[in-house]
Amino acid sequence: MSSLVLLLMGFVTFFLALNTQDEIHRITAMISGTILLIWGLALAPLAFQLLIEIVSVLAAFSVCMRCLGCGYNRD
Repeated sequence: MSSLVLLLMGFVTFFLALNTQDEIHRITAMISGTILLIWGLALAPLAFQLLIEIVSVLAAFSVCMRCLGCGYNRD
């Protein structure tokens, strides 16, 4: 349960950081959000961690293939 609270706090902190205008507050909120997300993921169950890892690897792989043009026909 505590992992969900920390993950939620991390996402809310990121959302607030994107809405602030001051650069110092934005950087501080992004760092705080990152720490909260890492802490929340560290406390999360293993199945949730594996799900997040698989999704992030697939997202990075699809972006990489699109940038390299390996997945498209070059006729």
